[in-house]
Amino acid sequence: MTQIIQSLSEVSDRYDALFVDLWGCVHNGIEAYPDAVAALQAFRAKGGKVVLLTNAPRPRDSVERQITKMGVPDDAWDTIATSGDSARAAMFTGAVGQKIWFMGEDHDKSFFKPLAIIDNPVDIQQVPLEEAEGIVCCGPFDPHADPDVNRPQFLYAKQKGLKLLCANPDIVVDRGERREWCAGALARLYTEMGGESLYFGKPHPPIYDLARRRLTELGVDASDAAILAIGDGPHTDVDGAMGEDIDSLFITGGLASQETKTVDQPDADALSDYIQKEKIAPTFSIGFLR
Repeated sequence: MTQIIQSLSEVSDRYDALFVDLWGCVHNGIEAYPDAVAALQAFRAKGGKVVLLTNAPRPRDSVERQITKMGVPDDAWDTIATSGDSARAAMFTGAVGQKIWFMGEDHDKSFFKPLAIIDNPVDIQQVPLEEAEGIVCCGPFDPHADPDVNRPQFLYAKQKGLKLLCANPDIVVDRGERREWCAGALARLYTEMGGESLYFGKPHPPIYDLARRRLTELGVDASDAAILAIGDGPHTDVDGAMGEDIDSLFITGGLASQETKTVDQPDADALSDYIQKEKIAPTFSIGFLR
C-alpha cells in the first residue's frame, strides 16, 4: 500500500536524484506551481539533482524556453530529458523511414531540428500521407478533437504498413481547466486498428536511458535505489518507475484528482480503490508536489 506523505522533504533525504514530470506536477500548462518549485529548490539546495523527465514531443531547449515563460526558475532543476529527444534519435536513425507524414501542431515542428548526437543521420523529408514511408506523431492537429477523426488516414496508413513513431505517450493533459488529447491517444487508436506504434517516452525504457545519461553528464552515478520518480500519470510516471525498479511519488491532484477525491490531499479510501483499479503501486502519494 502506498504511503501518503505531507511533503517531499519527508522522504527526499533517501534519494540522490529526482525524475520529475512537468505537466500536472510542476506546472498546469499555463503557469508554475510555486510550492512545487520551492520543493525542488530545497532538494537541490541539499545537493540533490533534478532531472525534468517529460513526455513533451520537443527538444529540451524548447521545453526550457516554455517552462521559463511559465515561471519555472532554472535553480529548480539541473537537466531535462524529453520524449521528443528520445524519439528524434530514433527518427534520425531511420526507425520509420526517410519520407515522413507529420502529425502535430506548428509549434511541434522543432521535432525535426538536427540532432548532433546521431552520426550520419537520415535525411528526413516531410511528405503527404500518400507518399510517406512512416508517420511521426507529436500530437493531434486539433488537441480538442476526438482521436476518431483520424480513422480514415489511419486505415490507409495501416493498409500501407506504415509504422507510427509516437513522440509523446501521454493520452491526455489538462491545460488549466481544459483537457486536451495527446499523441498517445492517437498511437493507441492506431494500434487498436492493427497498425504498429513505436513509443519512446514514459513508461517506455528509452526515455529512462536518456535520463540516466543526463545524470551521467552531471557527474552523478545514482543507483536505482537512489532515484525517485515523481508524476501524476498512473500509466506513464508510476508504471514507468515500476518498470525501472525505482521508487515513485504519485501526485494525486493532477490527472486523477477526481478519482482520488483530492482537494489538498487524497482521500485514503478513494486512493486505495484507484490504485487497485489501475493496478499501480506507487511508493508514496501526495496531493500536490510541495
